[in-house]
Amino acid sequence: MARITVLGLGTGDENKLTLGVWNKLRSGLPLYLRTDEHPMVDLLRRHDIAYESFDSIYVAETSFEAVYEHIAERLVALAKNTEDELLYAVPGHPMVAERTVQLLRERCPAAGVSLRVEGGESFLDEAFLRFGFDPIEGFRLLDATNMNARGLEPNVHTIVAQVYDELTASDVKLGLMDMLPDDYEVVVGHALGVEGQERIVKVPLYELDRVEGYGNLSLIWVPRSEREELRNRSFERLREIVEILRSPEGCPWDREQTHQSLRKHLIEETYEVLETIDDDDPDAMCEEMGDLLLQIMLHSQMEAEVGTFDVYDVVESISEKLIRRHPHVFGDTAVESVGEVLANWQDIKAEEKRSKGIDPAAQSLLAGVPRDLPGLMKAYKLQKKAAEVGFDWSDVRDVVAKIEEELGEVREVMTPEGTDEERIGELGDLIFAVVNLARFLKVDPEEALAATNRKFMERFAYIEEKLRLSGRNFAQTNLLEMENWWQEAKKNPRNPRG
Repeated sequence: MARITVLGLGTGDENKLTLGVWNKLRSGLPLYLRTDEHPMVDLLRRHDIAYESFDSIYVAETSFEAVYEHIAERLVALAKNTEDELLYAVPGHPMVAERTVQLLRERCPAAGVSLRVEGGESFLDEAFLRFGFDPIEGFRLLDATNMNARGLEPNVHTIVAQVYDELTASDVKLGLMDMLPDDYEVVVGHALGVEGQERIVKVPLYELDRVEGYGNLSLIWVPRSEREELRNRSFERLREIVEILRSPEGCPWDREQTHQSLRKHLIEETYEVLETIDDDDPDAMCEEMGDLLLQIMLHSQMEAEVGTFDVYDVVESISEKLIRRHPHVFGDTAVESVGEVLANWQDIKAEEKRSKGIDPAAQSLLAGVPRDLPGLMKAYKLQKKAAEVGFDWSDVRDVVAKIEEELGEVREVMTPEGTDEERIGELGDLIFAVVNLARFLKVDPEEALAATNRKFMERFAYIEEKLRLSGRNFAQTNLLEMENWWQEAKKNPRNPRG
């Protein structure tokens, strides 16, 4: 049976090479190196140990992943054409930050190739020793060539490996700056544990890509920190804070809240976010979105306390839903237009209902409109749903005629004989008809009314400002004067305060 044995060459100190690996290297078996740019290669040369490296593949391919795929493919092919055992040596430990070995573990069984892995000193061993920290304090390893700093937890040590050059170091710097201050002290280690080559440099984060000497044996250490302002940038810290607030030792107000008591706050915070969007105010938007997120965290924490779900279940649920409902992004479904996306979306939603035992065909077409939507928004959505199956006016002039009809019916119940119930009903019919007109004009009635509300507030504020400047109050003016100021405000809509 074809066989590949993977050997770890360690960090570069030949005195730390394991006896088993050394005996294999001297065995005379075919030996392949991922790269010969490693201090241990000098030992092979001094002992006339023949080898072949895959460095030429790095030049031929356009990405590291393509390089690793090519190497794994070549090794499997070589092994199947070799009667004896084939050796493959890699820097460090074969199971630490060595993508080619992971690819071999995936491919060898299917190719009928036996795979054995023999360890070696990892660069992590030297990192713990030279940098002087204990990984039990909390430790994370990141790959500089495929780095996502968003998952960085400042309260654990972080090692960034495979920092091959200044360009890679620059990418690492920019990623870390999303989570850490520009002057945060980090440590660069070159050739750790290799006598005569080791160099350790401490620099502020903004100078990370100015350090000289990056290469195959370079890595970056981001020391852990308990600084509160850094921890506060993590999602886990937010979850922890909310848990503390709800705990027996936490805040009495937060402890006594329920889903129902917080319901109004959830609605208010949503509208406050909408206000910042309308105002195009990024700073306020950031703050108000935080307030809205807090509501989600509190409701999730309440359920976590009784064991139904927690916020991570919420995150998992929405992640799975987004992936499931976007097969054209996360799958192999092809779409040509937004219309096709929406059609797929509806099909997927119907299938989701069926998986829950709900027959979409047995449901009302209007069932998907949330019960507690604001009136204008709900009317708009109900009409859109009905229009999808042809229950709609054919001409906008018919809608205007309907408004005029409903207005006439409102006038009829404005008489002393009209009841409150009739007035409510007829006024609702009129508003519903106006919403229909908005839909025909492709105007969101909520947005239209919100814009008018803002306009009214600005013009009324102009009147208040005029009164203040004249040293008077509303009791000392009259409707005619206020109407004149109102007209002035209309002439200067961009600055109604004058």
